[in-house]
Amino acid sequence: MSKMYYVPQGNEIELFKAAAGMNLPVLIKGPTGCGKTRFIEAMGEELGRDVYTVVCHDDLSAADLVGRHLIDENGTYWQDGPLTKAVRNGGICYLDEIIEARKDTTVVLHSLADYRRVLPIDRTGEVIAAHPDFMLVVSYNPGYQNILKGMKPSTKQRFISLSFDYPSPEIEKQILLKESGVEDSIAQKLVAIAGEIRRLSDSDIQEAVSTRLLIYAGKLIAHGFDPYQACIHSIVESLSDEEDVLEVLEKLISLHFTKSINA
Repeated sequence: MSKMYYVPQGNEIELFKAAAGMNLPVLIKGPTGCGKTRFIEAMGEELGRDVYTVVCHDDLSAADLVGRHLIDENGTYWQDGPLTKAVRNGGICYLDEIIEARKDTTVVLHSLADYRRVLPIDRTGEVIAAHPDFMLVVSYNPGYQNILKGMKPSTKQRFISLSFDYPSPEIEKQILLKESGVEDSIAQKLVAIAGEIRRLSDSDIQEAVSTRLLIYAGKLIAHGFDPYQACIHSIVESLSDEEDVLEVLEKLISLHFTKSINA
């Protein structure tokens, strides 16, 4: 199996390894599609630890993380959730977009994210001491924070923090060349498009173009798709539904790739 491809942007690899060695929980902040999940997967591979990923949402309950009693033909039995599996067996439990989860759900993390490193399970009466290789990692997008959604200070202050951003143009081009197979000149144009969109201040663009979307566009182009159309379907249509914003983005794309006759 080939090694997970990840290009570091700073000292994040060294910091993460140090945190893993000292059993420190890690919080990663950064915009959507900037490489947070890929980084965690790469670190899991590097450290030889399984990664248990949970995508958080409004309906995520403590039972979804910890586990619940189920029933089969033999009666009731307990089934560990992803957090409990990582605590018991070792591994990285990664909670993606932690601020999307209910605050009463994230409280279950407190005893794991401080000196105690234990997980109490009320429904079974267990108090599980974390495996030496257990590591807790959470992430969120600061751009989504508001008064109602945000990490409680009592939770945030249990973690060391890493801030991610979109890669520098040179690194982003390197990622595109590797991940999409597109030629150098096309990768250069895609990176330039991304930079221009990220500099726009239009409030109707709720999220800047991600490296992930650039890779999608590159893959379509490398597969023989028209570059203009590839950008429309991979980038423009993914960023907004507002006609005036779409028009601005389409014009921006046309500055780099000639609009096809059938567009």
